[in-house]
Amino acid sequence: MLKKMLGVACIALTMALPAFAQGAPEALVKTISGQVLDAVKADPALQSGNVDKIITLVDAKVMPSVNFEVMTRSAVGPQWRQATAEQRSRLQAEFKSLLVRVYSGALTQIKDQTVEITRTQAVPQSTQVVVQSEVRGKGEPIKLDYRLDKFADAWKIIDVNVGGIWLVTSYRSQFAPELGKGGIDGLIGALAERNKAAAGKG
Repeated sequence: MLKKMLGVACIALTMALPAFAQGAPEALVKTISGQVLDAVKADPALQSGNVDKIITLVDAKVMPSVNFEVMTRSAVGPQWRQATAEQRSRLQAEFKSLLVRVYSGALTQIKDQTVEITRTQAVPQSTQVVVQSEVRGKGEPIKLDYRLDKFADAWKIIDVNVGGIWLVTSYRSQFAPELGKGGIDGLIGALAERNKAAAGKG
């Protein structure tokens, strides 16, 4: 069930993360969601989960619009502070590869969906906002929350919530056992093995 929810969350990220123009967070989410949905629907290679195509999409459209260091740091938790610059770089690279592999499966699920923004809330005592939305298609709407923060006058996504589960929190629970067994290097090794195995299956 958790794996399915994470897959839906990655659809949300893929649908909502191309380069942000200036404007209110909810307007940005609405506009770029439509743009990416159209791009996926028009590209059979993306729909089929072509990893090279997905990597290109992620690098060109997703990464400029997410504070990936914040996401990785939050997923790793307190041990991030003890990580060296090299370890942090490797963690981000492996975490990115992990998410790209999840995207490859999630993209194949995009068919005729549309996105509607339902509410935007400020996060108390912070510069963050949560944009609530629904992905609507056949069946029940999928409720999604996007947590955004402002960095150097640009809004960037730092987490996504689907069905009450925050993506970063979910990965933090998965990473914790590896960190407990082998520390930062243990987690890097585990992620590398996981990505290698996924690449072999692809």
